[in-house]
Amino acid sequence: MSFEAPNRVVLVEDDAAFRDALTERLKLAGLEVTAFASAEAALKALNDRFDGVVVTDLRMPGMDGRALVERLSEIDADLPVVMMTGHGDIAEAVEAMKRGAYDFLAKPFAPERLVESLRRALDKRALVLDNRRLAALAAEGEWSIPLSGDSRAVEALRSAIQRLAEARVDVLIEGETGAGKEAVARAIHNAGRRRTRPFVAVSCAALPESGLESLLMGHAAGAFPGALHRREGQIEQSHEGTLFLDEIDLAPRAAQLLLLRVLEEREVLPLGAMEPHALDLRILAATKDDPAEAVARGELREDLYYRLNVVRLRTPPLRERREDVPLLFARFLGRAADRLGRDIPPITQAVRRRLLEHDWPGNLRELANYASEIAVGLSPAEPLEPAQGGLVRQVQAYEAELIREALVAYNGDIRRVTAALRIPRKTLYDKMARHGIVPAAHRTPSPG
Repeated sequence: MSFEAPNRVVLVEDDAAFRDALTERLKLAGLEVTAFASAEAALKALNDRFDGVVVTDLRMPGMDGRALVERLSEIDADLPVVMMTGHGDIAEAVEAMKRGAYDFLAKPFAPERLVESLRRALDKRALVLDNRRLAALAAEGEWSIPLSGDSRAVEALRSAIQRLAEARVDVLIEGETGAGKEAVARAIHNAGRRRTRPFVAVSCAALPESGLESLLMGHAAGAFPGALHRREGQIEQSHEGTLFLDEIDLAPRAAQLLLLRVLEEREVLPLGAMEPHALDLRILAATKDDPAEAVARGELREDLYYRLNVVRLRTPPLRERREDVPLLFARFLGRAADRLGRDIPPITQAVRRRLLEHDWPGNLRELANYASEIAVGLSPAEPLEPAQGGLVRQVQAYEAELIREALVAYNGDIRRVTAALRIPRKTLYDKMARHGIVPAAHRTPSPG
């Protein structure tokens, strides 16, 4: 899945000379144009997956522009169609907009005006298609979310997981905080013969100094005051399954010594027990930093490191798999919405921009938190478009929008619009001409 902005345009125009000239002008503006001489021919090439917009003439032999708008609306009600029409047909163009057309331009018009309208329509189309993809992806089967994606980095990781799944070796998993190390460990466990047995995750950074041996190794009944019953420790609970030691480099030194013995002997001696208990388990350990550096700093025992360092597997950070961000976001958003009992909310331009441009230093954890914010309804405010043409273009777009809103509010009454905007009539007409605004298009037709 990608959030790249579409730039495809289907042009429908029966006048060959005008069609060729307009095609050339739109291509110069960076748009990918496919031109047709008739509405019937264009319809054969369009479906609800078309990632672009349509611009069509109103007056054409056979199926005209209005009929084309209606047919396209049946195929995909969210497909933007821009209408081109002569001055005498403005009323019909307005009627076409009521039936689903996105915009219309009266001939002759400046090519820049058409390009501007098409770019707005393409932005709208991008949001529609992206939201459809998000909904579809979120509804797909239960994948391991952190391992979803098509990037080379995650494909290589999935391939390594499959190769290691049945290998009878311990694995040291490296990766930044939030990159999905536990998901990798679970994927290795679930893909192998131990998948029906326990997966026990131990957060080594949270291990206490007091009661450590009982927690990890367990204890026999009567081992100490209050020990009324035998208790299995976390290590023994993973018998025949997988023991995942998260952030092994942050484990207390005493815990590291206990774990070293387990790695060497594959057995535990619970507190108060007379005989050790043999274990059949696989050990997967994870570090957020280079374990060799942790050894150099004295945080990780060197002998423990060498015991674990049989196979090393690196989990890539999100910045190395940016193309996976939309898909991952979709899955996180679907999970969050389901947990909250809400519908999946539509994304906005601000959300799209953040997904595309943010570096996600917190990796999957940060992305999942952001998806939860959107699911709750804490969507960020929509910022101004970034500098495409700079501040001048942004101001002009805002000015055009104000004029259109005033025309709609006062039903196209120029006198009242000039009074509301506090500008002279000539200035208003000049600005409307510059922005391609037709007052009649903003008047509500009289009944009868």
